[in-house]
Amino acid sequence: MPSFSFVHLEFLAWAAMWTAGLSAIAFLGGGLLGFLVALARVSSSGALRTVAAAYIQIVQGTPLLVLLFLIYFGIAILGFDQVPAIIAAAAGLIIYSSGFLGEIWRGCIESVPKTQWEAAECLALSRWQRMIKVILPQALRIATPPTVGFLVQIVKNTSLASVVGFVELSQAGKLINNSIFEPFTVFIVVAVFYFAMCFPLSLWSRNLERKLNVIHR
Repeated sequence: MPSFSFVHLEFLAWAAMWTAGLSAIAFLGGGLLGFLVALARVSSSGALRTVAAAYIQIVQGTPLLVLLFLIYFGIAILGFDQVPAIIAAAAGLIIYSSGFLGEIWRGCIESVPKTQWEAAECLALSRWQRMIKVILPQALRIATPPTVGFLVQIVKNTSLASVVGFVELSQAGKLINNSIFEPFTVFIVVAVFYFAMCFPLSLWSRNLERKLNVIHR
């Protein structure tokens, strides 16, 4: 029976790159959609706030695993061509990330002191000008640490993409283990790869919290 070799390590390294790439897609796409959701949550329009709040409740109340199944299998059930695994995984993670990032950023925007909103209004700035020039720069300072922290969750949640056939790091580990039956060795290496991706992000998040002095704000 073959044992763990450099070929297996190389395969895991490539899978780790796919995991990192999927995480980047999910973060960028989810960040863009989440930003729009956050703006809708603090909009002056009651209808927009209601729709955004409902979207967040639905996304946060739906397990990511179920979301991936709905996208991958649901589209085919509706009569359309089944989407590739990478697209289904990316779409599911983008929607999932947007729901959480939107709420994180909404809280950061609303945590900017009311005096800042009032001061900007006294300068006769429009709502968009107040948001762009006064509120968002301050909210960005508050939002950076929790955003980086959530990125760690995105990296770990990519492991669920295997349910739609996408071969990321954890799925690659399963495939190797099925061929050599060395679960301890294989998944120790998988854990090391995850640690190498997540620990620097966790450390960066803690450093940002300390530097930006937002822990006790």
